Amino acid sequence: MRQLGTFSLVGLLCLAGAASAQTGKSTRGNQDQQAPGYEAVRKKEEKRFPLGTSWIAVSMNGKTFTGTERPAFSVDEHFRVRGFGGCNSFSATAFPMREQGIAVGPLALTKKSCDKQVMAAEMSFLTALRTSAKWDTQIGSLVIRGPNGELKFERSL
Repeated sequence: MRQLGTFSLVGLLCLAGAASAQTGKSTRGNQDQQAPGYEAVRKKEEKRFPLGTSWIAVSMNGKTFTGTERPAFSVDEHFRVRGFGGCNSFSATAFPMREQGIAVGPLALTKKSCDKQVMAAEMSFLTALRTSAKWDTQIGSLVIRGPNGELKFERSL
């Protein structure tokens, strides 16, 4: 008897769905009505993650990088990051996520020793890069933000 009731309920739901499809109306009432401009917002495309592009650091937390040994990196089609932190070379993986999020995997570093000030700047840069959470591109530049800072880059050759 219970099965007969279940089949009857499923049948009624199917008939209601078919009837609403024929009339173009939903069985949900006013839930399908959206605010003006909703479609434009919904159809807004997310930016594409900048694969195959090389970037050189411009600033970190608003402080401009000085000197010739500025941090730089590139991301290939396999989401592999290769770069220079100011003293050492590094590599990692970086995966784009929804809503312009980013997840950067553990860093592999060379073990070159440099001046203490250069090493401290490199460590700050790599920490900000490793813990980054969001990215954005603007005409010729890339901004990466996270709990340990904001990094700004410009395209390089």
